[in-house]
Amino acid sequence: MTAPPRSPRAALAALTPMGQLRAGRLPRRVVQLFVGLTMYGVAMAMFVRAGLGLDPWDVFHYGVARLTGMDLGTAVIAVSIPVLLLWIPLRQWPGLGTIANAIWIGVATNIALAVIPTMHGLPTQIAVFALGLVINGAGGALYIGAQLGPGPRDGLMTGLHRRTGLSLRLVRTALELTVLGTGWLMGGVVGFGTLAYAVAIGPLVQAFLPWCIVRLDVPLNAPSESAPAAQPV
Repeated sequence: MTAPPRSPRAALAALTPMGQLRAGRLPRRVVQLFVGLTMYGVAMAMFVRAGLGLDPWDVFHYGVARLTGMDLGTAVIAVSIPVLLLWIPLRQWPGLGTIANAIWIGVATNIALAVIPTMHGLPTQIAVFALGLVINGAGGALYIGAQLGPGPRDGLMTGLHRRTGLSLRLVRTALELTVLGTGWLMGGVVGFGTLAYAVAIGPLVQAFLPWCIVRLDVPLNAPSESAPAAQPV
């Protein structure tokens, strides 16, 4: 007697903001979204306290915070606003997850920074940074898997990719090098951790994502309303 075939694993769907809300299992997806965003903010605070360097966008956020006197989380929120405004000429619409991302990661970061102390000693710094990487990867997979819209920075990247026709990898590299260089000039923290993040975060999110995607009540890979078809990464 043969075993019944396994059901296919859920996959990301191409949906408009309204389609995301109508795709079913909304309470579970909203909870997952905020758990993921909270983990992302906690991981950001861990990177800061480890003192080994930040990811490119957070180097920029840290630089903005230093220049303005803002808390780091407040700077994250402040930067999200002009980034979202750049979506307008790209003809992109934010989803619930986009707005939550723009606000809640900054809030979670400030709360975590108030609790997590500065690390001393290289072994402790490396351990905290490594744990932060895992938490960041899992948190990113959770909020992506909730399928409630990309974050402001990810949406900017994919919007530029669609509008310019340039490869997604080229657009991402150009954006991250720009914010990294600008953030470093403003006093952002660049170090070994910056390189480690760049190398490790993609594989980590990819490893966690298949287990975090919520199965929706829509056909896979079928655009909802006027949403563009998903682009290969």
